Amino acid sequence: MPAKNSALSAHTIALVGLMGVGKTTVGRRLAKRLELPFYDSDEEIEQASGRTVAGYFRDHGEEAFRAGEKRVVKRLLDGSPKILATGGGAFIPEETRKILNEHAITVWLKGDFETIMERVSRKNTRPLLQVADPKAKMRELMDIRYPIYATAHVTVPIARGPHHRTVNKVIRAVEKHLRSCQQSHDVSISG
Repeated sequence: MPAKNSALSAHTIALVGLMGVGKTTVGRRLAKRLELPFYDSDEEIEQASGRTVAGYFRDHGEEAFRAGEKRVVKRLLDGSPKILATGGGAFIPEETRKILNEHAITVWLKGDFETIMERVSRKNTRPLLQVADPKAKMRELMDIRYPIYATAHVTVPIARGPHHRTVNKVIRAVEKHLRSCQQSHDVSISG
């Protein structure tokens, strides 16, 4: 395992993407590698509300959930560097997306349909998939959300197999993003 990367560890990294891409698992491993604290916005919402995400959705609806999610994300991004795994829909509302993009390096973990469906079918805790045709719903979510996720700072296709492969891909992609930002900054200073 490589030593702590001080350039990466100086930034908050927020993982965004559809349910089932591994944001929480990858986020925990990334946080360990970079020696940063890890937060999961869904877990924080559950702690703050005393309810499961599914229960909150069922009893209060998606709009109320997204409003609470925005408050939690804003609170989590106010301060020191960390790794944040967001819920699948957190990046979709414009205000929450703006908060994430302004206060973190956003990384879209992009998955293909088959991999995501295989992963989400392992448990039925996904409120948006509690419908007659979960596959059709997932395709609809991909059609709507992928163009929005594409506005993240970095896109990383998830790796099949062990999650450490995706962690390595995230580290390389964020390092490349930071180098690119530094070069752009250097050019604007000298130009």
